[in-house]
Amino acid sequence: MDISNITNKIKLKSNTLFKNDFLLTWDKSQQELELLLEIAEALKYLRANNHSCKVFDSGLAVSLFRDNSTRTRFSFASACNLLGLTVQDLDETKSQISHGETLRETATMISFLSEVIGIRDDMYPGLGHTYMKDFSAALNESYSENVLPQKPPVINLQCDLDHPTQSMADLMHLKNHFGSLENLKGKKIAMTWAYSPSYGKPLSVPQGVISLMTRFGMDVSLAHPEGYELFPDIVDKAKAFSHKFGGSFNVTNSMDEAFKNADIVYPKSWAPFAVMQERSVLLRNDKHKQLEELEMQCLKQNAEHIKWECNSEKMNLTNNALYMHCLPADISGVSCKQGEVSADVFEKHRINTYKQAGYKPYIIAAMIFASKFKLPGEKLKELLLNSSQRIK
Repeated sequence: MDISNITNKIKLKSNTLFKNDFLLTWDKSQQELELLLEIAEALKYLRANNHSCKVFDSGLAVSLFRDNSTRTRFSFASACNLLGLTVQDLDETKSQISHGETLRETATMISFLSEVIGIRDDMYPGLGHTYMKDFSAALNESYSENVLPQKPPVINLQCDLDHPTQSMADLMHLKNHFGSLENLKGKKIAMTWAYSPSYGKPLSVPQGVISLMTRFGMDVSLAHPEGYELFPDIVDKAKAFSHKFGGSFNVTNSMDEAFKNADIVYPKSWAPFAVMQERSVLLRNDKHKQLEELEMQCLKQNAEHIKWECNSEKMNLTNNALYMHCLPADISGVSCKQGEVSADVFEKHRINTYKQAGYKPYIIAAMIFASKFKLPGEKLKELLLNSSQRIK
């Protein structure tokens, strides 16, 4: 890798990500997305070659996970540590939030010396993205009133609409696997629903994938059984992006059709959009009995599509496809009796899924880096020339 070439390319781009949140990929320009990939590549190179990437001498990075997480939680912590920040996880059960503290107050109280806020709120349609916007608005108000010395950017670690750190890591994985972003044009990616013995999985991963990969000239095939539709307006965005950027986008109710001649497959379970809407209403109104009834109904509905499994028979329909998953996958005979992927297919592609996950810390670090430094190319060059060793 020619690191000097990468930093020079970064220097030529204006950094419109500076001092801004990163909430949705479709709100960012093509140049902004490519800039993030380049910064992530530079940071990855620097660490691999024992260069320190510490650009902060002190400062907090606050993480707020309102849903369980392994990869994204540790990716955020790793990214912040790479840059020199100390991570503090905000546990709502151990804070005054549990006693009725308002969002506006919480946002300000945790941000006096904070450099970035990472939030995951992904389970309930209409709530997660709104919560992040309200959190950011509270920070803007406190900064404008001179309560905060700066406004920490908010990074979406997964919401109800999008999972930008995941989809951008997926894009970085594809870019390196196929050699360049240019080489992705015309490649077919099958983003398909797959059977799971659980329900309530967020829709943000498939929505993030279809809305991002259509922006890079890929042929995107979205497959799911009837009744497992995604957010309609995000599907419309994917259609519009495919027309604008020269790829294609189609929706099918056949997993086999989506897999046919695919170069990449991404079989992943998610809950029906209508079900997640109903679930949100029941939760807000503490309708616990109805929630249990809804869960039983959904598990019964899932069981009607148990053959939606990524197995060797389906992989044989592909163009020797790259298998992708955000993890953890429901592996038939391993993590569950019957799931998203057969054990032999997952084991064949397991190491590649680990490599896919390994890009996420650098994507998150790049989001922080771009938001904090107006001239990221100059700062990266400084890190390179400074030659401070990470391990001495």
